[in-house]
Amino acid sequence: MSATEHSLSTPLELSLGPCLFNWSAERLLEFYRRIAAEAPVDRVYLGEVVCGKRMPFNDPVWPEAIDILEKAGKDVVLSTLAQPVNKRERQILREQAGYDLAIEINDMSMLPACSGREFAAGPLLNVYNEATLAFLAERGAVAWCPPVELPLDAIQKIAALVPQVEVELFAFGRLPLALSSRCYHARAHGLRKDSCQFVCDQDPDGMDVATLDGRSFLAANGIQTLSDACHFAGLASGHLQALGVRRLRLSPHTVDMVEVSGLFRRFLDGAIDAEEFETGLGALDLPGPLCNAYLSGEAGWKRTVIPA
Repeated sequence: MSATEHSLSTPLELSLGPCLFNWSAERLLEFYRRIAAEAPVDRVYLGEVVCGKRMPFNDPVWPEAIDILEKAGKDVVLSTLAQPVNKRERQILREQAGYDLAIEINDMSMLPACSGREFAAGPLLNVYNEATLAFLAERGAVAWCPPVELPLDAIQKIAALVPQVEVELFAFGRLPLALSSRCYHARAHGLRKDSCQFVCDQDPDGMDVATLDGRSFLAANGIQTLSDACHFAGLASGHLQALGVRRLRLSPHTVDMVEVSGLFRRFLDGAIDAEEFETGLGALDLPGPLCNAYLSGEAGWKRTVIPA
């Protein structure tokens, strides 16, 4: 059996990405307990990705969450900070590279520390072509979640040229678009970044941002900019596998993620069709309207039909 035939005959996996928002330790632990017990996901990424100031509050959660998830048979991957800004955060990244745990890097500064070990390349790395992915593969990358704005035809071409790296497609959630050195949440509340009072915890799905004429536009999550709309990849398993996709990533939100993952699993398994799948997602308390047009190379906030 060829590598392509093997890929097409292997069921598409589901993963749960790291929580991007400032949830309390109690909320995080309860969330992962439920994911472990009920969600049909194969892999779970956890760890602080957005803001290093949150780490002292949520880091104590990870050992217990990892234990719960691993006992439930989930593969666990530590996702690392995407924009380290001081010596303390850079030192933490170096220490994390030595953990006996699968790791996902989201900042190129981690490459030297990860020398000699396998890692996943996260969606916040600027990997837009096969040369960059091959560069990472030579240094240990075994999986790659493409940046959310990369269209499917580009992902397919890159996957074909670097077949040794598994492709994991961002498939659900507000799209993580950019990071800044400034904190939008603090500024919106009249605070400085250094004395932000962690006001981003008031918006567990991100703070809605509108244009001057009142149109929904983006969402802010501390220093992070996300889409207002909620992205979804409603593509059948065979279509995704033919593109070189091995796994779909669902990004945590306050919506019932067990139900979200269940809808994806049933759709990928052929138990429900595309219309039932989209209807089911649309009936949930999503943070914004559904969108998917980045997949076809159009404006990401749009909803469109993706050619099979």
